Amino acid sequence: MCGMPQQPPVRSTPPRPSRPDASMSLLTNVMDHSLDDGYAEAAARKKAAGAGGMPKTVRARLGLAAGLVLAALVVTVGAANARIAAPVVAKERQELIDRIQRETSSADKLEAGVDTLRDDVSARQREALKKQGGGDQADLVGILSGAVAVHGPGVKLVVNDAKEATQGGDGDPRETSGFSDTGRVRDRDMQRVVNGLWESGAEAVSVNGQRLTALSAIRAAGDAILVDNKPLVPPYTVLAVGDGERLSTRFQNSADGLYLHALQENYGIRTSISVDDDVRLSAAPSVIVRTAQPSTEKGTS
Repeated sequence: MCGMPQQPPVRSTPPRPSRPDASMSLLTNVMDHSLDDGYAEAAARKKAAGAGGMPKTVRARLGLAAGLVLAALVVTVGAANARIAAPVVAKERQELIDRIQRETSSADKLEAGVDTLRDDVSARQREALKKQGGGDQADLVGILSGAVAVHGPGVKLVVNDAKEATQGGDGDPRETSGFSDTGRVRDRDMQRVVNGLWESGAEAVSVNGQRLTALSAIRAAGDAILVDNKPLVPPYTVLAVGDGERLSTRFQNSADGLYLHALQENYGIRTSISVDDDVRLSAAPSVIVRTAQPSTEKGTS
């Protein structure tokens, strides 16, 4: 009995198990392809262009060259503007110099005129006094008032601040002055020096070239000493016309001379006095003569 050939049994392949995240295909695609294909292509093109383009060092040199050209252009423009403005500045400067010279010349002429008028007034005063029998007295009055220049024997006294102005010392001769820096020369010190010279027989006195008169004042403005409202700086040179040896001795032995010596010993204020055979003092810049007139008004009871 023949029968039909027997077919081998067909073995079925078991189905492939599905991915656990098969239901999340969209999220899986996003994770696997996080960069869009268009961005990737653009990056590839840029890389290819850079590889075949200009090297970075060349670009840096070109940028530096461009910067240097720009700087040179700025400097050139500035120099051109300076050359254009230079003649104008020079002209203005010259005009200012000319103006200063003109004003200085005018001031010199006015000063010379004042000196001429002062000499004329002095001559007329002497002439008037001579007519009244007082010629010698007129010369003496002119010297004592500071109206005329004088020269003759006298003394030179130099007063200067201490090298290091410090506090200290016993027996302060000016403890009521109210100044803490006792190493500096003050206006009251110069007042005592000048008054001491007058008292010792000086006929004419000047301080740093400033002729003193009966109307002169020595004051202080801050730390500066003023003589007739003109500030002076140390050292203070005091010239006095008189009998040199006698004037020097009498001043050093006077109360004011001893006061100056005490300042030197206690506070280091530097002083020196010498006798000179020819001391020259100029006239005072201006002397205003005031005269008293009897009152014409009758008193009321």
